[in-house]
Amino acid sequence: MALKLNPTIAQSPKLPAFALPPMASLRSPKFFMASTLRSGSNCSALIFVNEIKKSYPDTNEFVDREVDNIKKPFTPPREVHVQVTHSMPPQKIEIFKSLEDWADQNLLVHLKPVEKCWQPQDFLPEPSSDGFHEQVMELRERARELPDDYFVVLVGDMITEEALPTYQTMLNTLDGVRDETGASPTSWAIWTRAWTAEENRHGDLLNKYLYLSGRVDMRQIEKTIQYLIGSGMDPRTENNPYLGFIYTSFQERATFISHGNTARLAKEHGDLKLAQICGTIAADEKRHETAYTKIVEKLFEIDPDGTVLAFADMMRKKIAMPAHLMYDGRDDNLFDNFSAVAQRLGVYTAKDYADILEFLVGRWKVEKLSGLSGEGLKAQEYVCGLPPRIRRLEERAQGRVKQARSVPFSWVYDRQVSL
Repeated sequence: MALKLNPTIAQSPKLPAFALPPMASLRSPKFFMASTLRSGSNCSALIFVNEIKKSYPDTNEFVDREVDNIKKPFTPPREVHVQVTHSMPPQKIEIFKSLEDWADQNLLVHLKPVEKCWQPQDFLPEPSSDGFHEQVMELRERARELPDDYFVVLVGDMITEEALPTYQTMLNTLDGVRDETGASPTSWAIWTRAWTAEENRHGDLLNKYLYLSGRVDMRQIEKTIQYLIGSGMDPRTENNPYLGFIYTSFQERATFISHGNTARLAKEHGDLKLAQICGTIAADEKRHETAYTKIVEKLFEIDPDGTVLAFADMMRKKIAMPAHLMYDGRDDNLFDNFSAVAQRLGVYTAKDYADILEFLVGRWKVEKLSGLSGEGLKAQEYVCGLPPRIRRLEERAQGRVKQARSVPFSWVYDRQVSL
């Protein structure tokens, strides 16, 4: 999870894929015909249910709901920027094939054996215990001390973690490192599967904690997760592992910071168990960050010019946050609102964005690169000068911040939360 600095234009999730005519009513014959022309099966289904309504008038209310479902196909928010694919020159795939042994020795060491890993149940009430109900009540008692705005950021973090299928899919789009079979024995494929397995525990743990807390609307949260996974994600990495691993390096550090701050806030509010949960997840993210930054460090060693160009390209496009298409079926600006709460609480801020970039520039020793092409020198100058520029822009933006407003969040039963 992290704050989206640049909005990505997305189709409104409440609208179908076709455009409404200027004066069309949702109930007009023209609109009805347009909506049924999406597929032949919809037309047949609507004729069928009309016959049912004539024959069985007592079922009309139920049938009307089903007709509504037929007329409203699944239309999640989606990316609308120009999508580029396979931008890496084919000959560079050989670089990643040549790094198989390196990945085995330097990447897989950052995975933990399953038997030594923590599991969500280590932090939750034991359902087989005679004291289970008392343990749940203790958890709920601690949760009562946490404010709604804290739960908004915790839910947002959990939803981001639960969209893990999207992130594994993204990694498996990368040329030269993807899992070609679903069970490939290459070091790159082993890493992707095992990384996914480790990350899977994060959403599981936070989901169960939130369920037991009794403070949030789980159905609305579950809908948000389904919408988010259905929307997918194009972080504009173009099937290019140079871009992909720069993106994941940034994101793992962002999630490390975010979970670390939710741990800090939980401790301040007196919930030490929740602080331990968030801190444990943050530690995982830090370990994964180390692995991804090590890959990019190796690319800088082998191909400094190509890597600094990729770094600049990724930063010019801005880092699209994993959950930026978040939607709960109601709020078209859900991610922006969630990000505003995270910014206000100090969970993840625009300053963090600049700090991460500065950290990566230093981690990869970008300022010290030599022997670059003309384009490479321009890219080097751009990324090294970007952190202070972002900070200046943020300072100006903060000076223009208007009086805070409140919005309802469905995750906390539509209670108002200040942005």
